[in-house]
Amino acid sequence: MTSGQTPSVTEATLTDIATNGIWGPGHSVSEAVVDVSRALLASLQGEEGVELPPELAELVAAVRRIATIALPRITTHDGVRLSAFSIKLKDDAPRPVVIVPAGWNPYGWLPFLYAYLKLAQRGYHVLAYSPRGIGIKGWPSTSEGFVNVAGPDDWADGSSVIDYAQEALDPSRIGFLGESYGSGISQLVAAHDPAGRVSTVVALSTWGNLATSLYNNGTRHLAAVEALIAFTGGPLEEKFDEGSQQLLKDFLAGRNLDAVVEWGTERSPETYVDQTNARGIPTFISNTWHETLFPVNPVLDHFERLTVPKRLNLWIGDHGAPEGPGLAGLVTGLPFPGLAEPTREAYEWLDHHLLGVDNDVPNWSVVKSQSMFTYKTIAIPGGSNLITVPAHRETHDSWSEATTGSESWYLTGTGGSGDGALTDKPTNGWSRDFQAGALTSSHAGELLKTGQREWFGNPNKYTLADFERTQLLVWTTDPLTGPGEVARRIRGAATVRLSVRSSVDAATVIAYLYDVAPDGAARIITHEPYTATGLAPKADTTITWSLQAASYDLPVGHRLALVVNSRDPLYSYAGSDLPALTTTTVGSVSGSEARLELPLS
Repeated sequence: MTSGQTPSVTEATLTDIATNGIWGPGHSVSEAVVDVSRALLASLQGEEGVELPPELAELVAAVRRIATIALPRITTHDGVRLSAFSIKLKDDAPRPVVIVPAGWNPYGWLPFLYAYLKLAQRGYHVLAYSPRGIGIKGWPSTSEGFVNVAGPDDWADGSSVIDYAQEALDPSRIGFLGESYGSGISQLVAAHDPAGRVSTVVALSTWGNLATSLYNNGTRHLAAVEALIAFTGGPLEEKFDEGSQQLLKDFLAGRNLDAVVEWGTERSPETYVDQTNARGIPTFISNTWHETLFPVNPVLDHFERLTVPKRLNLWIGDHGAPEGPGLAGLVTGLPFPGLAEPTREAYEWLDHHLLGVDNDVPNWSVVKSQSMFTYKTIAIPGGSNLITVPAHRETHDSWSEATTGSESWYLTGTGGSGDGALTDKPTNGWSRDFQAGALTSSHAGELLKTGQREWFGNPNKYTLADFERTQLLVWTTDPLTGPGEVARRIRGAATVRLSVRSSVDAATVIAYLYDVAPDGAARIITHEPYTATGLAPKADTTITWSLQAASYDLPVGHRLALVVNSRDPLYSYAGSDLPALTTTTVGSVSGSEARLELPLS
């Protein structure tokens, strides 16, 4: 595969994936994932002496008995050659093909080789490919060309891959399975293939609207875009086509953002939802509550507009965390119950819509939502937790059905504690200042990593008393009561309304909603930034924005805390070009009193 010896894979390698997930240091695919895939490929190609655990060795042997493996190059409409990996089943029975556009990673189609073998065992031909421009120079899993970021070239490439599949594999039906980048491409190819040849789509950790995923409420999701650029296997100038290069440079610099929005909208499955509906393409979507690449709200908006047979799974965690282990190398000895569910359900969807299996898919609810941190855990050596009982999942006929009511909490001025209160009666005429421009202890977490730890039972812990009161503002409720053990069942997108004033002409305000235990320990429920521009000196401007949707059971005796600060490592900041801290003033004006609107079920 590459220069260097084929790695040895042991049970410890698989345990690493099953207990830590697919993300390694920085924003990289974990070494364990790459090692498993490299060793599997070497073994499939007949290399002698490859060290694999028995279960993986048996998987390779089983697939080699029933199928032929190839690493073709697929030529696209404009002559670019895409790297691909194919499994062709040997029997003469009509078989569907699952086409897998690779996720956005420097190894192209390689990291999920395990999944291709499992799909072959289920009765599918498999054709995985690296989208144009993706990969490390010199690796066989790297495609030619320049990254088009799920643009029209990628849609046309998908149709070229279908052409190849029909000629080389003669499939009975065609399905697409994508994770991350591959999930968006899967939806877009299905909507645009001129011959309408895609029978179903599975889109894992996907996006609905790329524009609002990366730029919303006047705020750029800088960390996400910086990571995506770094994750292609080379520098921006070498990896992207000229148009995408310029748009990404404009995004990073905060200029020409209308053009950036137009560019992102063209690359959004939501833009073509009418085409998807007209073609009746059954669509399976998954996303996570604390997604830091493709936030959940645009995915929910897109999903609600689909009228095709559809399924939405919502999970604890962040991008790729729930389904990653199942795609990369999840064997029988699961570290916690429920770990295999995300991929099992995706495969069952394919089985029903491609193989015609008479399974329970037709009886599935449209939405299945996991409630944050409702799992039970035990402490294990090393200071982390192990899940013993998986988090609660609930069903809905639509996402909008999850919210059945709401509750208004009004923000007050400073109380005796120095913090404000959340009360049931409107208050106005007050204002509170904080120093804007400094990073604080209130943050949404590290891109990809914090949510991955959540999925494995280790949500980030915050301490409300440690939050820097000069650089942020806090409002809390009294301890809340309710029937049973749950004081509030939060279901949906909370909204925040307040007035803002700044010592300069713009201000970024980031709202965080926390669950605060009696001992002051806090867990984040949701958050969202908003950047207000064109502010007039000494004038109050009222702003209202929605936080990311959540499913969260607040325990009896806990408090809700709303925190507002100015900066988070994930996002752009309105004062980034200023040499010193500025002052942001938050207040409540008559008729538009400052309020947190809480969605409930």
